[in-house]
Amino acid sequence: MELENKKLPIPFIGKISIALFVFLFVFIFSLILGAAHISIKDVWLAIFSHTNSESITILRELRIPREVGAISVGAALAVSGAIMQGITKNPLADPGLLGLTAGGNFALAIALAFIPSLNYFGIMITCFIGAALGTLLVFGISFIKGNSLSPLKLVLAGAAISTFLTAAAEGIGLFFKVSKNISMWTSGGLIGTNWSQLQLIVPFIFVGLLVSIVLSKQLSILSLSEEIAIGLGQQIKYIKVILFIVITILAGASVALVGNMAFIGLMIPHIVRIIVGTDYRQIIPMSAIFGATFMVIADTLGRTLYAPLETSVAAIVTMLGLPFFLFIVNKGGKGF
Repeated sequence: MELENKKLPIPFIGKISIALFVFLFVFIFSLILGAAHISIKDVWLAIFSHTNSESITILRELRIPREVGAISVGAALAVSGAIMQGITKNPLADPGLLGLTAGGNFALAIALAFIPSLNYFGIMITCFIGAALGTLLVFGISFIKGNSLSPLKLVLAGAAISTFLTAAAEGIGLFFKVSKNISMWTSGGLIGTNWSQLQLIVPFIFVGLLVSIVLSKQLSILSLSEEIAIGLGQQIKYIKVILFIVITILAGASVALVGNMAFIGLMIPHIVRIIVGTDYRQIIPMSAIFGATFMVIADTLGRTLYAPLETSVAAIVTMLGLPFFLFIVNKGGKGF
């Protein structure tokens, strides 16, 4: 009797375990690589002991907080992109492409120009407000001349608003002579990330990720059909409002830490769908892990390509993300 070859599907717990293993490997590897020589033993001692040395100080004060920041931003942008794609049913949705990060940058420029003594918590709140402003402008323009929210209208509105707000931020910087300060925030890098910044930002990102996981079942239903969601008794208006608040928090926190960063929220959810399918109960946590891993890899490349000089992480992400974006557009939004 001839035996048939049947592929046994890997359960979700197996997939997420593999993803976590790869993430852990990438994280440890990122701590070792750099201009200064660091060993695996140094990494172990820096995390699990109170020993002090030059290498361990570099790890504790520079590399570990920097990579924790990369993990937080990568997870936040990937999950916010997944949520946006689910709510809008738009495969091209991304916080960087739809005006959220540009809005955060614009609000940041205003804050640095008019309130130069603003502390980091105030800057973060300002970025939240700016991200919300960018979202409202994009969706407001998209709904002009009809209530339909087509992917094309949304992307065009996002491009227009992003360009306008970016130009406005640069104009404010030049007029008030704070361009240098603004560029330090908006260059899309993690240089200078410290524990005090992370203590403020990481809790917001953690809460945003937690809420998105809790509402992932509702998002799955919403992504299929609003009529089905209403028929199942879902309060879709409240769910949408909460999810948009989550998107704003995740995108605003990311801008406060690394500035403008596009394409992560576009790429990662599409890649994750190849692995786990269309159920957002699996897409959300897997997107967080993949986004964190991707951002750590990008930051490590930025630190090591031309060490000791830095390559902009935003440039690396854009070089990878732009071809991906064009591929998705070419496939009519159904590349994967």
